[in-house]
Amino acid sequence: MNTVRLIGAPTDVGASVRGAGMGPDALRVAGLPEVLARQGLKVVDAGNLAGPATPWRAPEGGLRHLPEVVAWNRAVYEAVDAALGAGEVPLLMGGDHCLAIGSISAVAWHARRRGQQLRVLWLDAHADVNTEATSPSGNIHGMPVACLLGHGPAALTGWSGAPGALDADAVRFLGIRSVDAAEREAIRDLGLAVFDMRHIDEHGMRTTMLEALQDVDEATHLHVSFDLDCLDPGDAPGVGTGVRGGPTYREMQLCMEMIADTGRLASLDVVEINPALDVRNRTAEVAVELIESLFGKSTLAR
Repeated sequence: MNTVRLIGAPTDVGASVRGAGMGPDALRVAGLPEVLARQGLKVVDAGNLAGPATPWRAPEGGLRHLPEVVAWNRAVYEAVDAALGAGEVPLLMGGDHCLAIGSISAVAWHARRRGQQLRVLWLDAHADVNTEATSPSGNIHGMPVACLLGHGPAALTGWSGAPGALDADAVRFLGIRSVDAAEREAIRDLGLAVFDMRHIDEHGMRTTMLEALQDVDEATHLHVSFDLDCLDPGDAPGVGTGVRGGPTYREMQLCMEMIADTGRLASLDVVEINPALDVRNRTAEVAVELIESLFGKSTLAR
């Protein structure tokens, strides 16, 4: 029986608006531990990590709350590292998406040590490849991919034992529909694989997922970094930076089911649920339903 370790990171330190720090408990209220247990998984809820409060200061050197972001990501790194070292599947419950720096850095260290190919599926409305030199806001939740590729501030890069935790060809973006001008250039220059909403509209979710997963095999550590604003805000209103025109609930169910079919899911981030902006915890409930599919729930035995 696989063991899933729930790791709460209750902070909005990298975000633009308050509220994402309540995300971990919203997922618990929506029944995440019970749903995973019904899937035949052993669930260990490790509780919430501790870290500094969000000071809500102006950016310094193009970066907002850098010391606090480093502290929270260090705590996340250590927790994910411990879970992987124990043979468990870490499920990081954010919090905002800056936390993926610590999570994926730990995953990358373990994948490299085990000789595994790392594949990251970045499910998001945004590309998150800004740097301190290009970000309009200085909010670090718009920079985690850049940091993981080795292009962020020194305090947030190199944690995996290599300059970049990820090579450009290790990440696949799905659902993207809001990209800053500088990010557009970075995506082109870095050669990143981005399946934006036009691609999904033209080819459908099934073909898109076949492309995104085509070389995932038994030697792959598959990590999913799931920002709830990937979904259309009509289905997931409780997010800080919602963008209209995202995948539908049914499209995201197919995405999750096809990931589950690979049998290679080994770690997961679920981030950017903001209960302060939600309607009766709907976004956390949708997240739990999608996570259930990600861990293998299907209508029929397949």
